[in-house]
Amino acid sequence: MGILLVYDVTDESSFNNIRNWIRNIEQHASDNVNKILVGNKADMDESKRAVPTSKGQALADEYGIKFFETSAKTNLNVEQVFFSIARDIKQRLAESDNKPEERTIKINKPDQSAGDNKAPERAACCGS
Repeated sequence: MGILLVYDVTDESSFNNIRNWIRNIEQHASDNVNKILVGNKADMDESKRAVPTSKGQALADEYGIKFFETSAKTNLNVEQVFFSIARDIKQRLAESDNKPEERTIKINKPDQSAGDNKAPERAACCGS
């Protein structure tokens, strides 16, 4: 229902893999799956940072998804990310529950394989 795309802000190659991961999601996941981009290790010294916040935000904007920077070490924004994706999923499900269902009639053919291949009996119309 939801996917967190997490990269390491000190490792540019992990950030560069995000586009591949999004392509895989587009190929294999539901069209309406919720996604959030997360740059982890935001607690690291700026001298160790390989991916600036602006670059992460720009990628998130390109795909129209939310963006957070987190630190699993200091718990910076970790709860916010999970609460955010949970709220988004809940809202999407509530909106889909409010849509009118397609009104269709399903007609099932009798199972010809289970039996002696007799033609199905037909009910007479109009009492005849």
